[in-house]
Amino acid sequence: MSRQSSSIQSPFSYSHQHPLSRSAYPTFLSLQETIKLQLTWASRGILEAFRWDVVVKTATSDREIRSNILKSLLLNSLSLTSIYAFDLLLQPLVHNHPSWLHRNVGWFYRVLWLFPVIGVSYYLNSSWCNLIAKRSFVLQHGNRAAHQQPVTYHGMLTMLATSAYRAVMIVTSIVVSLALGSIPFAGSWISFTFMCWVNAYYCFEFVWVARNSSLAQRVRHLEERWAYYFAFGFPSAVICTYGSGLANAAFFALIFPAFIIMAMHARPVPQDPYNPAPSMESTNTVRYPSPLVPIRMPVFTVVIWLNDLIVRVLSVGGSAGVRHRRTTSDTTEQAEEGTGVELRNIGRTARGPSPAVQTRRLGDRLPSNGKAPIAGRRKKD
Repeated sequence: MSRQSSSIQSPFSYSHQHPLSRSAYPTFLSLQETIKLQLTWASRGILEAFRWDVVVKTATSDREIRSNILKSLLLNSLSLTSIYAFDLLLQPLVHNHPSWLHRNVGWFYRVLWLFPVIGVSYYLNSSWCNLIAKRSFVLQHGNRAAHQQPVTYHGMLTMLATSAYRAVMIVTSIVVSLALGSIPFAGSWISFTFMCWVNAYYCFEFVWVARNSSLAQRVRHLEERWAYYFAFGFPSAVICTYGSGLANAAFFALIFPAFIIMAMHARPVPQDPYNPAPSMESTNTVRYPSPLVPIRMPVFTVVIWLNDLIVRVLSVGGSAGVRHRRTTSDTTEQAEEGTGVELRNIGRTARGPSPAVQTRRLGDRLPSNGKAPIAGRRKKD
């Protein structure tokens, strides 16, 4: 009798479970709504890339920022003058000249003057932009946000590793841009689009470093808000398009401090890329963007792969087994933090205790029942 009653009630129990399983299915926005949101975020990026009023207000209100901006303007103006002095004056004078000295005066000019000036400009611009970013961050968030740690030997090595890694990433980004530009027909447009994201990344890099964001977090943050960052980097990419390679780099260095200040005051959108338009009726309902529009655009995949390859080639010490267990961005992220490249002697002194000692220490920490505690779930990146 009980079996018969259970068989009769089973259809009713299935009907109660059906709405629950249907509500658990993910909810997506329509294609039109998703495109409209992407255009809204892009317009937000364009507007925040033209906040020159914020730049003027910040520069006029703080002496340190104003001083560093003026020094950067003077140095980069010297670089641009040196570049165009050769292109517009020297090059036409010595072109097709029979004398060997006159034909190679351009080579001497580049080696003895232009390249040293650009190298010094890159180093000084990095220092001044770093000071501008730190001071802007302090003015916006207070002194407690920029507590400076005492300089130690390890800290100095970390700073050198970070600077070297940044130079490597700049070079790989330029190489990828040139490679994309060589694609027939659409190569120039693809390269320009890529440079918009690269420029936006370097404008916001100081903000992310001040907030202690790792390399993976920075890249993911940009790739999940690709419409906003493309629009933010669009004006600087346009300015750095029409000249020669060195002139474009000098133009970008000239406007770079202003875009750093704009990035400090910017508010990238969306706040949650996986739920960009929450439901007004239910706070628990997640409305994903349309599957036809990607949430995350893999902009820096090739750049990170090249960085990982370069760091693996240049790394000294370390076992091959450890390298194979790393993910694509682990090696470059450790190199940026100054821990990916180790000398052999330092590696010996920095080794931990032997496996036997580790086992003995683990046994001392176990509870009285001899069972290891259950580890909690790992947090997502």
